[in-house]
Amino acid sequence: MVMLRLKTNFFIGWMIGFFLILSAPKTILLAQSLTRQEPQILPMRERARVIDRWLEYRLDVLIPELMKRENIDMWVLVAREYNEDPVLLTMLPATWQSSRRTTILVFSRNPVTEEVDRLAVARYNIGFFETQWDPQVQPDQWKRFAEIVQERNPSTIAVNTSDAFAQADGISYTDYSALKASLPAVYQERIVSGERLAIGWLETRTQEEMATYRQINRIAHQIIEEGFSEAAITPGVTTSEDLRWWFRQRILDRGLNAWFHPSIQIIRAANTPHSGDYSGDYGEMIIQPGDVIHVDFGVTYLRLNTDTQRNAYVLRPGETSPPQGLIEALATANRLQDILTNEFTTGRTGNEILASALNKAQSEGIKATIYTHPIGYYGHGAGTTIGLWDQQQGVPVNGDYPLYANTAHSIELNAEVFIPEWTQSIRVMLEEDAFFDGQKVEYIDGRAIEFYLIPRP
Repeated sequence: MVMLRLKTNFFIGWMIGFFLILSAPKTILLAQSLTRQEPQILPMRERARVIDRWLEYRLDVLIPELMKRENIDMWVLVAREYNEDPVLLTMLPATWQSSRRTTILVFSRNPVTEEVDRLAVARYNIGFFETQWDPQVQPDQWKRFAEIVQERNPSTIAVNTSDAFAQADGISYTDYSALKASLPAVYQERIVSGERLAIGWLETRTQEEMATYRQINRIAHQIIEEGFSEAAITPGVTTSEDLRWWFRQRILDRGLNAWFHPSIQIIRAANTPHSGDYSGDYGEMIIQPGDVIHVDFGVTYLRLNTDTQRNAYVLRPGETSPPQGLIEALATANRLQDILTNEFTTGRTGNEILASALNKAQSEGIKATIYTHPIGYYGHGAGTTIGLWDQQQGVPVNGDYPLYANTAHSIELNAEVFIPEWTQSIRVMLEEDAFFDGQKVEYIDGRAIEFYLIPRP
């Protein structure tokens, strides 16, 4: 009986072991495939559903908050087909890629109840805006608009005009003239700029958007990882221009859009056989071992944009890592990122953040240039500007705008660092998308702290 039990236990154990041996490779392969799996990119119909769900929530929740914050009773957005206000474009349903004829959207806030009605003065209902114009009853569209204004009797009428923020300056001169002329003098005097409403709408990110924004950034990072590999680069053959177009084509192949043409820079030691030091956006150079390759590119998906700059190093024969000087240079640029993001405080202006970050960088011996911008509906989005590459003393007006919570930013900057192995200085240029929740800054999908290596060791 004991021997039978031992034999039985041995047989069961042997069978379990045999099963594990057979199944182990499959399990490992499955795990590897899962780690390599790319985020889902939705078909167009599903994208439209997501966009419209996000839009309805934003209209229901954000608009009342913003109009209350800015103490505005009526916000009017006007556009004509193919000459759209940048803000109005973001309020159209996903199936509308332009406005129709003259499109007038009206937000009317009751200052007592704080409820906001959404109206359209157009020939059609526009997504979540129900038209209030029947051309059979009132043939003149602008007269009907004026009737609505008088019925609502707002104390302020905001329209999108701005000297400094292009995306908040969406009403054309013709439409502004028609709007003003349609109103009695008493209401003309109530017209104010909707600049801060427009910026607030464009810069504010919702919780649901941010949950997906991470995937959008991850898609962008995976395209960079693929481009910075032998899948796209053959040292001694591939040129910087080849790689630019590889990124552009890969973005399209993934069913996404590029909101600007990718740029590739080649940074190399001046004392090499292939000296040239640096290729600008339009300079074409053959990628060689020992080069640093820098990419700047962005994708658009679900109406949200990414903007990323990362770096790769092409290994020389016998190398398994970049020269130590390059490794330390990247660490210096990462430190500059930390210095900058630690300065983010709700209510501070971009110029205040810039000045403080540059002072701290200087105190640590970092030669810094900071040019960080908001991101979201537009790659170079509306909101506070934290430096421009050629305005390190501060940016008038745009840099004086305050930092708000629930906003996304491209942490864009460079640190100039001396590379002992190259006996020269280079600029390590970085850009990573991040989210400010009002208390802290977090990178939406991490940041680069190492060079991509070509080939992979």
